[in-house]
Amino acid sequence: MCTVTLEYNKNNALARRKLAALLATGLFYQVNSQEPTPEEVEAHRELRDAALEHSRKTMSHVIARYL
Repeated sequence: MCTVTLEYNKNNALARRKLAALLATGLFYQVNSQEPTPEEVEAHRELRDAALEHSRKTMSHVIARYL
């Protein structure tokens, strides 16, 4: 199963009609997003912190050039 995320202007009548027509085909359905679990939030924080730390180390010579 694949996921497609659409963004549209909810005040645009044409966009709403096209979306309704797409959903009416029965080939697609709407899924309500769920809040992430505390474990997912913590895993994301750890990954973000690791990426930032690595970025600081690898970019330090570039940053130092401009300071």
